Amino acid sequence: MTSGSTSSLPPTPGRQWVIVDTDTGIDDAHSLLYLLAQPDVQILGITTVYGNCAVEDSARNVAYVLDVAGGAAAGIPIHLGAAGPLTGEASIGWFVHGRDGLGDRGYDRPHPQLAAESAADYLVRMANEHPGQIDLHPLGPLTNIALALDQDPELLTKFRSVVIMGGAGPYPAPGNAVLTDANTANDRAAAERVFGAPNNGNVIMVGVNVTARAVLEEQVTALLLASERPAARFAGEILDAYNDFYQHKSGRRVSSAHDGLASVILHRPEIVTSWIDGPVDFTPHGDSLATRVALTAEGLPLAWDTPAGARTRAVTGFDLPQFLRRFVQALAYGGERGDFDTAGRLPRDGWPCGRPSGTEELS
Repeated sequence: MTSGSTSSLPPTPGRQWVIVDTDTGIDDAHSLLYLLAQPDVQILGITTVYGNCAVEDSARNVAYVLDVAGGAAAGIPIHLGAAGPLTGEASIGWFVHGRDGLGDRGYDRPHPQLAAESAADYLVRMANEHPGQIDLHPLGPLTNIALALDQDPELLTKFRSVVIMGGAGPYPAPGNAVLTDANTANDRAAAERVFGAPNNGNVIMVGVNVTARAVLEEQVTALLLASERPAARFAGEILDAYNDFYQHKSGRRVSSAHDGLASVILHRPEIVTSWIDGPVDFTPHGDSLATRVALTAEGLPLAWDTPAGARTRAVTGFDLPQFLRRFVQALAYGGERGDFDTAGRLPRDGWPCGRPSGTEELS
């Protein structure tokens, strides 16, 4: 990989400015395609991190997605970030995302020209150059964000919002499963640093407690694979690869759009139907660490002392039909409306093999 000069994509007035921090696996690629399809969103830069794949593969995958997307993707700088956690060895999710991070479908991924600045340096510079104007969107381990906080402890207060795919919401109701997400578990120290840092009430946790419900059913894969649009077909191919792993969870070739839901919430927060606010704590669970808002499922104090510190807003509910409409439309048709009507509804015959559940009543 070669390095470019210190660069930024000039922000365009009237658009939502976003920096994506990603460990570019399959659902991360879907998130990038979603955001790139939005005419009112401008991705100013992309920072890469290890996690779903090695950090070098993460950068190559970003370059490949940008090339597939074309158009709005031109000129977006890529900044190389952390190759491993603050302490210890990197845990790489090859068993979910394939050795290359994109399902090992044999894509000819370019070696991108990387910006000269590190991910952490870029985050600090952009936050200070455009305070209160940029949305930061971490989709992987929080190592880059923690390293940036080492330079600027007030960093999070300088972003308009920080929408994190990670964590697990509040404590579950008795009898429900305790969920641990890979992003915060892969760097415990970084997660503690980020969720404990000063903020303006602008840090949003989109945890696995809600992303697990954002299921893309078999018909979505069929729709994408049948498309003549290269970006849609690519989205379908990697979704099919994702289903290779997740079919063993449910017995069906379906999977959850973990990062995709977080990206739609970043762009259209009105799809959120419920949330809970509180400080975050980190409770050991097995060999990992559950990252949760320190409240019960009912919003009550914990049985032990609730930690003090910065508060995080954790999403607990969302409008599934609206999510599916927006997300699948973007993957299938890009920035065009495709076969959706003016109200955003799919026609009756718009889905091969029938309509996914949850899309019958869309407004």
